[in-house]
Amino acid sequence: MDITRTARTAAALACGLAAFAAQAGSVDYKIVTASERGTYIQIGRDLARFVAPEADINLESLPSAGSAENVQRLRSEPGVKLALVQSDVYQAFLDRAAAGNPQAAETIKPLRVVMPLYNEEIYFITRADSSLQNVHDIKDARINVGPLLSGTALSATTLYKQMFGKPLPDGQASYLSNEDALVKLTVDKSIDVVVAVAGQPAKLLVDMKAEARQLIRLLKFDQNNPASKAALQTYFPSTIKASNYPNLLAEDVPGVAVKAFLVTYNYGGSDTSKYLNRFARSLCHNFATLQAEGHPKWKEVNLALPPLGKGWTYYSPMAREMNACLADSQQARSGATPAPRPIQPVVNSQCPQQERILGLCR
Repeated sequence: MDITRTARTAAALACGLAAFAAQAGSVDYKIVTASERGTYIQIGRDLARFVAPEADINLESLPSAGSAENVQRLRSEPGVKLALVQSDVYQAFLDRAAAGNPQAAETIKPLRVVMPLYNEEIYFITRADSSLQNVHDIKDARINVGPLLSGTALSATTLYKQMFGKPLPDGQASYLSNEDALVKLTVDKSIDVVVAVAGQPAKLLVDMKAEARQLIRLLKFDQNNPASKAALQTYFPSTIKASNYPNLLAEDVPGVAVKAFLVTYNYGGSDTSKYLNRFARSLCHNFATLQAEGHPKWKEVNLALPPLGKGWTYYSPMAREMNACLADSQQARSGATPAPRPIQPVVNSQCPQQERILGLCR
């Protein structure tokens, strides 16, 4: 009996030491996403569930105001190693830096792209009884563009400026959350249009009851309209599918979209770089699982890393790891042997609208 008890004790101790060693070899990282009811946070949770464990990372998916805040938090908040950022927000920081804004330059210079993800739909929501029919009808509308520091606010104001050749007048803009704005849209009617950005199916719209059709509808994006063509210099035509929103849509609605990116920091040769390399390898190994069991938007993602625009740079350690993994996977398929703290926005009426949105006003 003593021998058996001793053996059990030794086995329990061994298990405990193994668990301790495993825990000691892991790190706690964070990824900043967007609203709890959006797509970004679900993408972050998929990465935490299917990718991070194999990389010995305990990844926490954090909500945020959106892309502009994510850029700020990636630069300043301890533990935040990854961020989801819209392409137009990233480009806006680069543009402000190129125009001589030192804060924008300091913020964006050390950031690096991990990979492009998917197109996010931009929804223009109006009342069911509104006279507005198309996105190009919103020139004189009262528009809720989303909170300051959100990618939605940047997208909405950039689209407006590209379509109509001028900034959205401050008197027409509000910066409420989607939920608060929808109340004002439908109850006191002090807002004409609510802009939301989320990859479909977006939880905000999926959760709506069938009665929502009596209250709201989506504006159509007519890509042949001259104003719409101007916006397509930055954005992409899309289709909002009725199958994703059966309680709201009777048929597909032509829409517009913005690209989402996974972003990190240029960590050099630190331990963080080592763990992010493991994360890149795991992302490649578990990509099929992400597409099969993660958010439907993963089916639109391609692991190949295309050329980036001017000023955009991949994080080279992760890019090398992913390219090597892809090459090994392609060889295997061909039968060959593979080679061995949140920023609080400061509203400054003297600061341009988009710089307020990006959090660049002092």
